[in-house]
Amino acid sequence: MSETIQTLTQARTDGEDRLIEAGEQLADLNRACGGEIGKTLAIPELLSLVVKARQYGLKLARQFKAVDGDEQVTAWAEITPSLADNPGCDISIANWHVDDAPQESAEDEIRRRTEINRHLAECSARLDPQQRILSIETDAEDLEQFAERIRNAIGKPWTDFVEFPGNAHPQPMHWRMLDGAACRIEGSRRSWSAHLEPLGKVDPGSAGFVLYLSASQPLAATNASVASRTPSLGRELTPVLRQPINRIIANAETIRTKLAGPLDEQYSDYAGDIASAGQHLLALIDDLSDLEVVEADDFSTAPDLIDLADVARRACGILGVRASERRIQLDPPAEGEMQMATAEFRRVLQVLLNLIGNAIRYAPEESRVWVRLDRVGNRAMVTVADQGHGLDEEQQAKVFEKFERLGKHGDGGSGLGLYISRRIARAMGGDLTVESARGQGARFTLSVPVAETGAGEPDA
Repeated sequence: MSETIQTLTQARTDGEDRLIEAGEQLADLNRACGGEIGKTLAIPELLSLVVKARQYGLKLARQFKAVDGDEQVTAWAEITPSLADNPGCDISIANWHVDDAPQESAEDEIRRRTEINRHLAECSARLDPQQRILSIETDAEDLEQFAERIRNAIGKPWTDFVEFPGNAHPQPMHWRMLDGAACRIEGSRRSWSAHLEPLGKVDPGSAGFVLYLSASQPLAATNASVASRTPSLGRELTPVLRQPINRIIANAETIRTKLAGPLDEQYSDYAGDIASAGQHLLALIDDLSDLEVVEADDFSTAPDLIDLADVARRACGILGVRASERRIQLDPPAEGEMQMATAEFRRVLQVLLNLIGNAIRYAPEESRVWVRLDRVGNRAMVTVADQGHGLDEEQQAKVFEKFERLGKHGDGGSGLGLYISRRIARAMGGDLTVESARGQGARFTLSVPVAETGAGEPDA
């Protein structure tokens, strides 16, 4: 539907921007936006113009937009500040144009809902195409036992570890049936909902899934001893800070993607800035939490027999969407290739996610990022190479320093990722090094001990 009405509509506001008179059309639109006569003008863009005209004593003539149900109204407003003894504004409305509100595409809706689920989640897990768990991460105190049970049973379906009230069907059901399902988790008194993000563009789920678990309410602070001492960022403050920041990001994404209806682009862009700032803050909190852990005197890792090739392929799978957004081709180790090592799976994955994520962030679009395996003596190695601008000798000497970003600003980084990654590598009995030259990209190599012969790995 599209309709234009040329007839003028008149209105008037007082010195506190309350709508005290309005023609029928404007009064109806104001009511649709949640306002009424005698209260503050409720049409956001029009209110902004009225405030400017009143504050600066200037006559303004501008277009504004607003949403009325399933319709979008576009109109021309002429706003004239009143005399000093009546400090409000007179408003004349013309060219009242009504269109159907633009509809969100199915792809945009899926992208928006995924972004919101990601930031509301207090637990996330990477699943294979059969919904079997590959890895899990959580900061929720009441999910620590849940996460530990899963880490001790990697490879089992995630549905083995939760209960679905009123659902007696054999599990796991098709992922679409489980997306949004309510569930209970042993050890937590809160109610949870599960959301599944399918991976694989041609056939959703063919590359696995990301599971997000969101609680119906935040976790109340129950540890009274926290108040009596300086709280730990890693153990105590991170979960407390993460919940409200995640909700800020989710709400900002709801506004940015116009879930509540069409919105002027400047407001949508502003909400996007809020979401980006929240994501930056969240990443900084995570890095500071990791920093506290790796710099502790008692920091150690839990070495186990792992396949570096498998960990590298999983890291590439997790970051595949981010790479495709920048049109960067990820080249992981080939299927069937193996490199057995003695290291902690979770920590190696953390380091590789940092290295590959950096390569995606700083490499030029439409380039390639390689992940390759090697072995030298008793060292098993995995190298991440990119086609970026590279680092000169001075930068290579500084790149692993704390808070070092080599002059990069506004990219969302904290300058802690490589410092933390090297601390982790050395705690596992290995190292993290770099080879580079200006204009020739960079090669970051993680080395860890090769698995002992006879422990199940092939001989070199």
